[in-house]
This record gives sequence, C-alpha cells and structure tokens, in this order.
Amino acid sequence: MSRSRFVILLLQVLVLGLLGACASDEPAAEKKDYARPLGPGESALELVTDPAQYPDFRAMWADRDNLELAIDRSIAWFGKPSSKRHYPFQQFSHERVLASLQRMKEILGRAQDEREFSGYVQLDYDVYRSVGWNREGEVLFTAYYQPIFAGSRERSAAYPSPLYRMPDDLVKAEDGTPLGRRDGEQIVSYWTRRELEDGRLLDGKGLELVWLQNPLDAFIIHVQGSAKIRLPDGNFMYVGYKAKTDRPYTSIGKELVKDGKIPADQLSLARIRAYFAAHPEEQQEYLDRNESFVFFTESDGGGPYGSLGAPVTAYRSIATDKSIFPRGALCAVETTVPRPAADGRLEPQPFVQMVLDQDTGGAIRSAGRCDIFVGTGDGAERIAGHTNHEGRLFYLFVKERNEEPRP
Repeated sequence: MSRSRFVILLLQVLVLGLLGACASDEPAAEKKDYARPLGPGESALELVTDPAQYPDFRAMWADRDNLELAIDRSIAWFGKPSSKRHYPFQQFSHERVLASLQRMKEILGRAQDEREFSGYVQLDYDVYRSVGWNREGEVLFTAYYQPIFAGSRERSAAYPSPLYRMPDDLVKAEDGTPLGRRDGEQIVSYWTRRELEDGRLLDGKGLELVWLQNPLDAFIIHVQGSAKIRLPDGNFMYVGYKAKTDRPYTSIGKELVKDGKIPADQLSLARIRAYFAAHPEEQQEYLDRNESFVFFTESDGGGPYGSLGAPVTAYRSIATDKSIFPRGALCAVETTVPRPAADGRLEPQPFVQMVLDQDTGGAIRSAGRCDIFVGTGDGAERIAGHTNHEGRLFYLFVKERNEEPRP
C-alpha cells in the first residue's frame, strides 16, 4: 500500500470516529412509555384554556349514531346510589358530571348543524385534556371487542379449556380494585396464571363456567373481558368480566416482538394466532408470561358490560384507568382507527368522536392509554387487532355557572 493511500485511509477512519463521537454526544430520543405513572399528587387532567387546542367539535356532529344511547347508559349508572361512592372525584362532583351528560342530550336536540353544535359545546363546557404519557397530551389508543367463540357447558375432548367463576378467596376493594387472596388472617398476592392454569388450585371447586376449544381462545377472552359463546346446540351464552387477580398484566404481543418472533410493524391479533398455529409448543410459555388472571360471570346477552355494570356501545365507549379518570363521564377523542375499504383492506381513518368513559382494562393503567370498544365478532376483531395509534383524550364538564338546566 502506498503512503498516500495509507494517509487517506487513516483520515477516513479519523473522520468516521469523530462523526460517531458527535452522534453519541447527541441526546437519544426519549423512548415512549405510554404506561408511565403519574407523579405524587399529579392529576391526569389539565384544563384547556386556549380554544384553539380544543378537539374539532364540528366533526363530531356528522356522526352521532348511538351517542344518545351511550349517554343514557351513563345517566342510568349515575342514577344508582352506588355511583356516589366514586364521587367527588378530584374537583368534579357527582352532580356536575351528571349535569354534563344531561346538557349534552339537550344540545343534541337543539343544535341544527355542526356550527351550532360546536358553539353550544364551547359555550357550555370546560374542556380538560389528559396529560398523556409525556405530560403533553399524547395518548396511545388501542381497541377491544367482544369475540365469538365455540364452547360448551360440559367438558370434553373438543372443549378442554375453562373460563372460571370468581373464587371465594379473591379479595377486592370497594371500587373493584383487586387486592389479592385471603390466606387465614392475611391478604397475600394471588396465584400467577402459570399456577392457576395447571388446574390444581381451582379443580374440584365447581368454578368452571364454560369450556372452550383451546387455551388461546380463553386467553383472548381474558384480555377482551367478555365473549359471546356459540354452544353445540346453536344457542349462545354470554360471559362478562367479574374480577381479576392483583398480578401484573403483560402483553404477549409485545413479548413476541421483543423476542423477535413478530416484527413490530406487523403485530396484530391475527399475526399472533398465526404464529402460535405454526409454533404450538411455544404458546403456553408466552401465555404464562401474563401473570394476570380474569374470572367471569354469565350475563343476559344485553351487553357486553363495562366496569360500570352498564352495556358498552361500539365506538362510543372507552376504557381508561379508573384510579385517575372519572368514570361515566363525557369525553371526546381525536385519533385514528382503521376501517374497511371497498376492497376489504383496512385503511386508517380519522376518529373524532364524543365517547363515554364506561370501562377499564388490565392493560389500561396510566394517563397515556385508552381503549376504544369497537363491537362484536370477526370484523371487530380485525379492527381491534390493528388499532394502535396516538391521539388526544378530552373530558367535558359543564361549566359550574350553567349546572342548572335551562328553561
């Protein structure tokens, strides 16, 4: 090698080294932690003082299907004496949140177009925004649905995987928060999913509610919180969430991505199913990574029911962390939800809707997370499995000077 060529190579190495050093000196982009908890004494809601930062209320006028139905379901819950146990919530009284729902029904009956609707809302309501995971209002929106699975009330070789009723030793707080299990005079953490799945701790107690075809079906129902079960005689049985253990929730989808089994940009429920169909020997190991375990009750088919005990409404009900957000309240969402195109493909579409905070979920435990209920069956499963978009979440409370109904 000539001396001049050696000098050129040496200079190239030095330049690359300097560029690498400069790059390493730059601060790395903050990893998005949608599950980040609030700080001590910090509120999940902040008052929006600039109307330019409000959601687009005019866009919400165009699609009002089932909005009044969802509002009525929250109003019915506020009419129950038990609802008062959850209020006042921070500075929001039971009376104010109920008045906010009632006022919206009045506005829906009065407004003639999107301009009037937006004007009434801005005049009558204080608008609060979730601070999100980053204290700048960024929220990750996912979706959930009610699956339909084959099942049987009797165990057989075709239906070996049970859903269970709530055991007597599970302890919950008054608001439903799981505390653990009763062990003599103590309350200790409940058994893990791995410990419960082997059956020895629950067998013989008569807690089996229904039997499913495989453990993944049962696991999906644990995550979604309800299901419509097609029985061998053609009739349907409906099951809904009753309680969960105090063990932490872990997303098996994220675990599969972390282990390099599924690319992050291809993660969906359909892809998870396909992976386990191709690698059945790995399925139980991944299911067991989610230590949280859910217990169910048979419902009357009028649901599925949210954590209020009221039916949830497709595209109108959301699930949030009820320890930091007021239940039953009127909300607004700005995000993206995939919808079927003419050729059957899912296309991301703006989702700008008024919704009701009527449910909660095992993975929804921060100001940076929100779940949208998108319906029942295979079509809803497809949409839910592909919903994973950022956006903004707002809460609407009638201004206190307007709490009395208008004449």
